[in-house]
Amino acid sequence: MLSERLIHDPLTRFIAQMVAIIIVSRALGVLARRVGQPMVIAEITAGIILGPSLLGLLWPATTEFLFPVSSLQHLQLVSQVGLILFMFLIGLELDPKLLRGRGASSVAISYASIIVPFGLGAALAWYLYPQWSSPDVKFSTFFLFLGVAMSITAFPVLARVLSERQLLRTRVGAVAIACAAVDDVTAWCLLAFVVAAAHADGFAQAGMTTALTVLYVLLMAFVIRPILGRVADKITTRAGLTQNLVAVVLLLLLFSSWTTELLGIHALFGAFVFGVVLPKEGGLAHSLAEKLEDVVIVALLPLFFAYSGVRTQLSLLDSSQAWLTCGLIIIVATLGKFGGSFLAARLTGLSWRESGALGLLMNTRGLMELIVLNIGLDLGVISPAVFTMMVVMALVTTFITSPLLAWVYPTPAQARDGAEGKSPDGERPSQATAPLPTLRPLVCVANEQSGPRLLELAVWLGGAHVVRIQALHLIPATERASFQLEERDAARTPEDPVLLPLLSRAEHLGVSVEPCSFVSRVAADDICRVAGTRGADFILMGWHKPVLRKSLLAGTVARVLRESSVPVGVYIDRRHHEWQRILVPFVGTKFDRAALRMVERAASGDTPLSITLLHVRSANDVRSPDMMPEVLEEPTGSQVTLKVVYDDFPVDVAIAESKQGYDLVIVGLGREWGLHQPWFGMHSERLLAESDTSLLIVGGAIEGDQTGDE
Repeated sequence: MLSERLIHDPLTRFIAQMVAIIIVSRALGVLARRVGQPMVIAEITAGIILGPSLLGLLWPATTEFLFPVSSLQHLQLVSQVGLILFMFLIGLELDPKLLRGRGASSVAISYASIIVPFGLGAALAWYLYPQWSSPDVKFSTFFLFLGVAMSITAFPVLARVLSERQLLRTRVGAVAIACAAVDDVTAWCLLAFVVAAAHADGFAQAGMTTALTVLYVLLMAFVIRPILGRVADKITTRAGLTQNLVAVVLLLLLFSSWTTELLGIHALFGAFVFGVVLPKEGGLAHSLAEKLEDVVIVALLPLFFAYSGVRTQLSLLDSSQAWLTCGLIIIVATLGKFGGSFLAARLTGLSWRESGALGLLMNTRGLMELIVLNIGLDLGVISPAVFTMMVVMALVTTFITSPLLAWVYPTPAQARDGAEGKSPDGERPSQATAPLPTLRPLVCVANEQSGPRLLELAVWLGGAHVVRIQALHLIPATERASFQLEERDAARTPEDPVLLPLLSRAEHLGVSVEPCSFVSRVAADDICRVAGTRGADFILMGWHKPVLRKSLLAGTVARVLRESSVPVGVYIDRRHHEWQRILVPFVGTKFDRAALRMVERAASGDTPLSITLLHVRSANDVRSPDMMPEVLEEPTGSQVTLKVVYDDFPVDVAIAESKQGYDLVIVGLGREWGLHQPWFGMHSERLLAESDTSLLIVGGAIEGDQTGDE
């Protein structure tokens, strides 16, 4: 048969399994992102789809062909290697600096979020043990394991949720990330004790194993860590991380995992501890994460999800009692984690809304829960049926986090927290002594080169007004876990490298700037949100050549022009010099009038301008040609020239006039200029494409003017 020729040995079968796993998990990942879910939801679902619960039910022959029982051992071994590397990366993520300035409250909330679900899980064990456990399993081990499984919080998933919702700089985000760090360390220590108890013949042997484990951790913290610290001090960039050094780190990682496996507390614990003790200072931790993460997360980790999916058998939940028990597990897990975190947060001074958001965040389980459950199943502590119920619980609690968080802690509430000045270190920022600004433009900076020029344009457009610039840089989101660590460091340091040239130019000009940068998955949404919550008077953006030249104005620029609640200026810089000769095409739309108001404000400055108002009228228009549009008053020191042209094709007139040596054309968004807002790509955009002069396109929401075309 063709299938037998395609998969004729264990290697080709394993390659086929990897191809199927990566394709399904990546495809589901795209769908998960569209509905605002973390990637782990897609990966868990992909594993269940490829297992007996769906693929095995609909096409059993395919499952037997692709995932026969004889091949699962190879899948398990490779996935365990991936898990060892992943737990090392999780350890790298845990930075003691996360607790700086909030150690007491974070520890209190974290331990409440462990003790309460642990207690409820242990109580639930009394109900589950007689019906769903084997007599061979000691009850003490069963209830300890169930308590730990209920107490887990998924640190990497939590970090990504906080990043995607721009919560890392809020008080809720800072406390949540610190609590998750404490939570992970404590939960894994508890799990190590449970595993030791499961392997031991009695509590005396379990105590000996625990004592050896404590000795091992102390050795890693006080002997190995200082040695690694000397190495880390010498690594400042990725180039400094040689292959020999990577080999040494990997050998130490494997030795640490091997040691904890020999101690009887699982190899994953050794990988986790080694990642925790590896110094975060310098560039060693980040460089290691960059080298390892893509392969681990894209190729190796999905194998673990597939292996877990093969072991998840929804068919075991074949009765109403089974599903009711599954529902009870979900309720107990949610009440324990959410309730413990919520009450402790309230007692430590957080508001009702912040406490609710924190409780939801701590209820995120995801991948970490699956790792714990697989350990329990391998040890025989839980049955396949309980394993399946707990996998469903992990999926549900992770899935509900994002939508419930959006409801409990919406964007306006986050903005109010930011306005109250909660920095990541729990301190209020210093208040500016400058007078209240009369103009607050939001300058969106995409790269180091565009920032200073956009700043100069914003100041120029302010004219005689006091200008307070809000500079925004959006960092493209990535799946990398180390990126979350990098972002947290950036959140503590206001000096974004992309904004540094702009800040340097602002200092030279004596202009006040409020810098802001964060990770963004949908740039247009975040630009509009920041403009609204920070009270910006208008948005100023640069234009960059699109990848596909179907439309010159497209993508993020088009969405901001369409969805912004304030005026928007899109600047195309073609002649890099001062703006003195200004052309303003005008047919009377609200965007044309907004462009005129911008010019009028710019002309109120100290530098005299030469402004040409090109008033294009229909060839059949018989109105008086010398009527100046009322929105532009003659500014003191500047010269205003009115040119009236009768023509049915305004864009042709504007293109011809723009080639007469102007420094800048300020034009309103509209179909008259081939720049119609709702249908970019459906028009020629000729003014933008054919003019060789710098352009400022004015669009967005224009308040107080209902005249003209939309």
